[in-house]
Amino acid sequence: MTTNNLELTGAGGDKRGIGDLRAEARHARAELASTLDAIEYKFNVPKQLRINRRRLTHALRQLGEDSPAALMGIALGAATAVGVIVWFGASAVAKNR
Repeated sequence: MTTNNLELTGAGGDKRGIGDLRAEARHARAELASTLDAIEYKFNVPKQLRINRRRLTHALRQLGEDSPAALMGIALGAATAVGVIVWFGASAVAKNR
């Protein structure tokens, strides 16, 4: 019964050998492993944060090389936004005293 030449009859009446069934099982295991790897990749938050940080760093470096003025504009805009948020926060705290 363990030879590859043995024919099995399935529910549909088709005949498949043990080798075919083993190949199908190997394929199903490989698909399952691939799916689990994809799920782990998607839900691994620290890994996703590292990847996104690297992408952002690379993009900013590339922007700095291609157009330093644009990078300075982005930095100035970010600094202004942070300053405004801190200003409103400080004034709200001061008014509540």
